[in-house]
Amino acid sequence: MKNQSVKSNIDWISVIIYIALVVMGWLNIYSSSLSSTDGTYEKQLIFILLTIPLIFIVLFVDGKFYEKYASIIFGVALLSLVGLFFFGKTIAGQRCWYAIGSFTLQPSEFTKAATALALAKYLSDTQVNLKDVNRQVQALAIVFLPVLLILPQPDPGSALIYCIFLLVLYREGLPSWYIWTGFIAIALFVLTLVLEPEYVILIALLVLIIMHFKGRAVDRNLILSAILLALISGFVLSVDYVFDNVFKQHHRDRFNILLGKTVDMKGIGYNTNQSEIAIGSGGWIGKGFLEGTQTKGGFVPEQHTDYIFTTVGEEWGFAGSVVVIALFVGLFLRVIYLAERQKTKFSRVYGYCVASILFIHFFVNIAMVIGIFPTIGVPLPFFSYGGSGLWGFTILLFIFLKMDANKVNEW
Repeated sequence: MKNQSVKSNIDWISVIIYIALVVMGWLNIYSSSLSSTDGTYEKQLIFILLTIPLIFIVLFVDGKFYEKYASIIFGVALLSLVGLFFFGKTIAGQRCWYAIGSFTLQPSEFTKAATALALAKYLSDTQVNLKDVNRQVQALAIVFLPVLLILPQPDPGSALIYCIFLLVLYREGLPSWYIWTGFIAIALFVLTLVLEPEYVILIALLVLIIMHFKGRAVDRNLILSAILLALISGFVLSVDYVFDNVFKQHHRDRFNILLGKTVDMKGIGYNTNQSEIAIGSGGWIGKGFLEGTQTKGGFVPEQHTDYIFTTVGEEWGFAGSVVVIALFVGLFLRVIYLAERQKTKFSRVYGYCVASILFIHFFVNIAMVIGIFPTIGVPLPFFSYGGSGLWGFTILLFIFLKMDANKVNEW
């Protein structure tokens, strides 16, 4: 087939949604930082302008380059995370950035795209079967190697994002018990923070008894049930120790506030409380651009970064929030649609990684802002202030759009 230009083949629907989100993001950063003197919105505008040549570079590179050199890109990304322990700059207790003059660069934002490429490369191997335990271990190693380097920084928010790759692995054949084990572990952990451990173990015992008598004959294995109960009991009894000795104090405080065990509207719970007030005050249509009293008064700390959605809720109201959410959902669905029509497994898997990464950021950030998830520092894609996040998400998305544009040449 005759080669056609990227301009004619690129998915313009995705590009238009991307542009809309970036523009709306900057308008909200402008509003939330207008009264500041550190030039936040001017810096973000520079970051946005620099994405233009970045996009052209990503689209100029041949799509096969990303597949051929995926392992090398991943290796370089891991080395950039290792380098933080020696050359990183510490900000607010986190050693997550390289200082470049007055600007900082956060390598974990770019490692997400590198991990997606490496995972897609590995899974596209015709010999890979995720029913095989060795293959499962190798695939999980690709996902969790960055996590092991990011957690000590410490940056639990960025580390959490990598768990979403499990859904991609499940889509490609990973046994479902991995997903269920994760959900059950989270449920048991939270439940143990609310109830006494012995009550949680009793509930688990009752569930196993019901499953034993209601399940299929082949599943009625007393030895297996006993082993499961022992594992659950051990996990539940370890929760308090992990919570008290592994979690840092501010993590414990955030969980306690979320679970209603502590009320601290002026301390650790201040951000979330002010965020909820700002969003709630917006009503149906909002107070109007630059008219948000909570925003103008600077009541919500870090509003231009992790809490940027509070500006949307206050100034644009419920209607504006729905528009923003609809744009994000539209982008997720569009990427999934494009992923399904790819002609190579590599680009299909990478497309699912892109959709998953964008979704988990969106979901956790919004949940955090409205108070149904602990504050853990996860930015809203294309909205939150920061060059590293904007460039990382842009590279992630446009690598896939380049692959999609090239599919006409893969017959």
